Amino acid sequence: MTHVSERSSAGSNGAEGGDRQPWTAGSARGPRKRSATYAAAGVSIEAGDRAVELLKSKVRKTTRPEVIGDLGGFSGLFRLNTAKYKSPILASSTDGVGTKLVIAQQLDIHDTIGIDLVAMVVDDLVACGAEPLFLLDYIACGEVVPDKVAEIGAGIADGCRYAGCALLGGETAEHPGVLRPDEYDVSATGVGVVEESEILGKDRVELGDAVIAMRSSGLHSNGYSLVRHVLLGAGRMRLDTVVDDFGTQRTLGEELLTPTKIYAKDCLGLIEETDVRAFSHVTGGGIPGNLNRVLPTTMDAVVDRSTWRPQPIFDLIQAKGRIEDSEMEATFNMGVGMFAIVSSDDADRAMAYLTGRGVEAWQVGEVVEGSGEVQMLGSYTRG
Repeated sequence: MTHVSERSSAGSNGAEGGDRQPWTAGSARGPRKRSATYAAAGVSIEAGDRAVELLKSKVRKTTRPEVIGDLGGFSGLFRLNTAKYKSPILASSTDGVGTKLVIAQQLDIHDTIGIDLVAMVVDDLVACGAEPLFLLDYIACGEVVPDKVAEIGAGIADGCRYAGCALLGGETAEHPGVLRPDEYDVSATGVGVVEESEILGKDRVELGDAVIAMRSSGLHSNGYSLVRHVLLGAGRMRLDTVVDDFGTQRTLGEELLTPTKIYAKDCLGLIEETDVRAFSHVTGGGIPGNLNRVLPTTMDAVVDRSTWRPQPIFDLIQAKGRIEDSEMEATFNMGVGMFAIVSSDDADRAMAYLTGRGVEAWQVGEVVEGSGEVQMLGSYTRG
């Protein structure tokens, strides 16, 4: 997304035909001839460069001491201080935002979608205990509108600051004839580092460990194809509809664009304060489909639904679409964006630490004997 590289506008082949080409001055020997240009094909290098200039100050605020050089090179450079580690392991993750982008484009609000993008990447990195070091972004759009690209990039820069990682580079591509002028898509790749002996995961999980939930900010960035089908399609709701359950004068569109929470710094701090065995970032697949990824084949995680109330947006989606409980839990985070599995002796300390950082956290269950499954028990608190 943000295009930290000065190659701000990498072009596609462009649209063929239909564009009026400029005329060039002819020679004395013959008539003027039609001359094709990149701009006439729909790609504006100047617009891309302008977008880069608008973003530079924001991107510089994400820098870390390890970053080498300024913006504009062909590669981003980052000095890894290997002296800090006995056996450093690099972790990498790549992701996008999915069809939440459609909501942003319909509302013409683009300054938060970058936060979603960073969250999807860095919270996957921290799940293994890795500290996010830097991120590279990519945005493809039908037409580079500098102010719009700058808004998207500003959101990415904000997300990187929240996560403590550098926005090291990126690329913006203009794809006329492939995407409509108002359309764009985004993706990013992040790199982190973790000491080999401190990698978190299923190998560390033990019987009796506590399962701690961290509250989500809402839908985050998953399930939006179903959301749009149920609410905007079959449900015929408008994005400017005020929904009383969301709070004072809060519209459906505002709720759907709520940025994904970034837990990276919270999780890294929790590792320092308590005996963390594993983290589970709740994305596509919902609670059962992600929590089971950090369970040994001989253990289950018991999750008591009655320990929390999902946000009203989940009730609205389920009611409008008449969606089965199992489908909801396989698609959405249901109010939990991250799980931490910690030693039972550290459960209270973990919750106190997270609460002190402003993260709503509670114990939802424990690890028991089983076969690597998630046992969802009880019913959600409603009303």
